[in-house]
Amino acid sequence: MRLLPGDRVPGHLLAEDDQGLTVMARGRDGWCVALDRGSLRCTIYAVRPLLCRVFEAGSPECLEERAADGLPP
Repeated sequence: MRLLPGDRVPGHLLAEDDQGLTVMARGRDGWCVALDRGSLRCTIYAVRPLLCRVFEAGSPECLEERAADGLPP
């Protein structure tokens, strides 16, 4: 997921995509690195990116964006 100006995500959780844009890093399993796999909760909820705040996980908009990025539902 691409970050927007004003997002305050800790730097160690960031990566660069193939277009040179700053994005949330993903683990080898494809999941966001900020996601706790045991509880399936965001570990940076208070400072999660704006797109995480706007798109409800699993919503039609979320699934559409995931598909556009080539990610599984």
